[in-house]
Amino acid sequence: MKKQVFNPYLPLNEYVPDGEPHLFDGRVYIYGSHDKENGEKYCLLDYVSYSAPEDDLSDWRYEGVIYRRTQDPHYDETQYLYAPDVCKGADGRYYLYYVLSGEFEVAVAVCDTPCGEFQYLGRVCCEDGSVFRENAPFDPAVLCEDGEIWLYYGFVPPFPMHRKLPENLPGATAVRLGEDMLTVTSTPSVILPGKKSAAGTEFEGHAFFEACSIRKINNLYILIYASELSHELCYAYSHFPDREFHYGGTVISNADIGYRGRAREMANGCVSNNHGGLVKAAGQWYVFYHRHTHGTQFSRQGCAEAVEISAEGKIAQVEVTSCGLNGGPLKGEGAYSAAIACNLHGRERGVTIPYMGRLEHQPYIIGENGEYKITHFEDGAVAGFKYFEFDGANRISVILRGSRGTVQVNDGEREIAEIPFEACVEFAPYTTACAPLHGVKPVYLTYSGDGEIEISALAFSKA
Repeated sequence: MKKQVFNPYLPLNEYVPDGEPHLFDGRVYIYGSHDKENGEKYCLLDYVSYSAPEDDLSDWRYEGVIYRRTQDPHYDETQYLYAPDVCKGADGRYYLYYVLSGEFEVAVAVCDTPCGEFQYLGRVCCEDGSVFRENAPFDPAVLCEDGEIWLYYGFVPPFPMHRKLPENLPGATAVRLGEDMLTVTSTPSVILPGKKSAAGTEFEGHAFFEACSIRKINNLYILIYASELSHELCYAYSHFPDREFHYGGTVISNADIGYRGRAREMANGCVSNNHGGLVKAAGQWYVFYHRHTHGTQFSRQGCAEAVEISAEGKIAQVEVTSCGLNGGPLKGEGAYSAAIACNLHGRERGVTIPYMGRLEHQPYIIGENGEYKITHFEDGAVAGFKYFEFDGANRISVILRGSRGTVQVNDGEREIAEIPFEACVEFAPYTTACAPLHGVKPVYLTYSGDGEIEISALAFSKA
């Protein structure tokens, strides 16, 4: 029997954001950046990969380190490996495209298997041998399709950056590569506009920022990207790989902004960057994205949700959940880590996670000494878990510590239980009875009290 799988889908001590999922020989492989738990910068660790059988996305296997930043001959000790992508070339080998931090040039490594140890191959270059840097290559995506190799990239921040950038960056760009997988053989084509050039177009309000990810689906080229709003992954589509892209809509926001008309002031979480891609496994499409932990931008974890893609290439926005790859809701019985909360916010909602420092007066998930919990849970804070399928559970337990107060338990429609507790310095279970629960429901925990608490788990049982 398949085990349950949660969001995040990898172990809680793993931080692989910017997830690019690819199906190779019946397995889904995840390629991404690699953050450090409680890190102080993006992408502090070397590339690793995980894989799972396409028909059992609960069974993730650690494939080990696949590429080290020290393998790049241009690397210096201040640089890190930013978001990569991988494709299978016509020669049957696998090509890893990436950018080192502080550079705007795409490097390539190659391997005979999807996640063995990749070896440095070279820089993407112009036909004259010079390094290709037009339109600031960043966040590369690569597509090997119909005998052609296409490279996509771009970076157009809609806000002031902490570092100097090339001027007048235009938007997402596409170029064709030669059979060597390194040489640019076409004129760069700007396919999505950045914020300045999106005014008056169908992309206005959702202009390109970063994070290209490309797939060919039903004879359409569908490009996933992070918009100027940063927290959302949008999509654009075209019948051509390098022109005439149209805005499609939002696929997912890591704070559910836009889902069923949800405004930012009612966001289901704090907001920051997002990056991911699409994969079809066992007949079902999924979008991969990431969430933030530790109250910073620098400890991001991969998540995924099922999506539907119509024959016309339309994708409706989906919500973030705790059960994304599970194939349905989680069982409404047993214990669950509080770290699978998919909605998490304080009284003020839609708060931007600071680039430096940590969130204040907002709850967040943190890992300490191998234990994972929600911390800084102040009066009015909410933790949401979606979804459970209940079959008569009538007891709810919350394991917590901290100040005296009450946790109200809500199923999205009504309060189903109230759990009072005294101040405590050690984690302890607090349990209450409730009317028997049936059917598929979310569970929301709201704290009322003068101080703050930490929550490590919740559980459901029958008396």
